[in-house]
Order: sequence, then C-alpha cells, then structure tokens
Amino acid sequence: MKSAKSLCSRIVLSLFAFSIAALPAKAAQINLSAAASLKEAINEMSDKYTATHGGTTFVKNYGASGAIAGQIENGAPADIFISASTEWMDYLKNKNLIDPASRTDFAYNVLVFAGTTTKKVSGMKELAGLDKIAIGSPKSVPAGEYATEAMKKSGVDQKLASKLVMAKDVRECLTYAEMGEVDGAFVYRTDALQAKKARILFVVPANLYSRVVYPMALTVSGTKNADAKSFISWLKESEAKSILKKYGFELK
Repeated sequence: MKSAKSLCSRIVLSLFAFSIAALPAKAAQINLSAAASLKEAINEMSDKYTATHGGTTFVKNYGASGAIAGQIENGAPADIFISASTEWMDYLKNKNLIDPASRTDFAYNVLVFAGTTTKKVSGMKELAGLDKIAIGSPKSVPAGEYATEAMKKSGVDQKLASKLVMAKDVRECLTYAEMGEVDGAFVYRTDALQAKKARILFVVPANLYSRVVYPMALTVSGTKNADAKSFISWLKESEAKSILKKYGFELK
C-alpha cells in the first residue's frame, strides 16, 4: 500500500514539474517614458533591441517631460524616464523616484523656428511681424521653456505675448505649423527634420537659451527590472548613438 502511495506521489510530482516546465517563459516587459521629441528615434531603437533580444516588449509613453514626470509621481508604471530637460529629472530625483546612479545625459538638441509662412523671418526680432506663434506650454514642455527664455533674452517677449498659441507638447507645435494654423513654431531641429510642409526659418542663437539636454535614468521601480537595466545600458552603445545621429540629435 505504501509503495503504491509512494508511486502515486512520484507520478503527481513528475506531472507537476512537467507542467511547470511546459509553461511559456514570461515575456520581458519594459515601461519606457520619454519626451515626445524622441519618438521616432526611440521607436527605431526599441525595434532594433527587440530584434536581438527576443521576447522583449516595450510599453512606450511619449509626451511633455513635465506631464510624464507628474504621471510617474502619481504612480504610473515606468522603468526608464528620458526627459527633454534636466529640470524634470531633478524634480523626480528630489522626490526619490529615480535612481541617481543610473542617470546620464542621453543626447542634446537645438531649438529652431519652423513654419510655412511666406513672410520674411530670419531671426528673433522679425517674429513681431507674425500673427500667431506656437510654443509648448512652458509649465510642462521644455521646448516651451527654452523658447520663453530665448524671447526674454532677445527682448521680444512683450511684443509676442498676445501672439502665442500654447501646445501640449513640441509635436503639437509642429502640427500647428504644418497645418498652417500658426505662422511658425518653436520646435527642436530634430522635429523640424520630420516635417513634411514646415521648414526651418532660422536656428535660435545658442546664447539665448540653456542647452537642450536629454537626461535618462532608471526609476526606483526600474532598478528591479533586469531587462530595463539591460536596455538602458544598450542605449549608451554605438548602435543607439548612430540612430540618434540619424535623427539629428547631438551627442556632446
């Protein structure tokens, strides 16, 4: 009787072990939140990474850096955060929501003014001759903050105050410019290079605004995700850097 019970137990254990082994491995998932201006570059990078790291899936969230920081603060799932300014990364650091040791500068960008207007616009002073100008809302959109800084330093902020059309992120600015709803928009050079109708009317002088820096870091929850750690390391390698260059980003 004992031997029969013992045999039965061994069979049950064997079947249990077999069923566990037969279960498919849980797919790696990385929750990635990044500035809207990085969308095309990050999409290509994640596709490249998935091609060599089978089973990895990405849940991507693009938007204004300030809006994303607020989402992370309120508990939205995120393993990696890439901001379009140091301000919002510092904000999350002060809230103890990112891993400072993983923080690094990912890329750099340049602010330009782009549009479809036929009016002559070759510098900041000539913006006063336009009717409508799009900028990202400075409270949450870094491109809008840089634009505001440039307008103040060039002394045209008061003249342009009534002409400004606020957008939720830098891509919406570009959309307004593409559709002709505004004469032009302050966007990043990388955004303007994606435009189908709008063209770069002038590059905003670098001495008028703080340098556009894209810091990236693991969130505190991301430090527990081995796949997120692997991907953020890959983002520092040559293949990722070549993609950034392709889309017009600067690396130093």
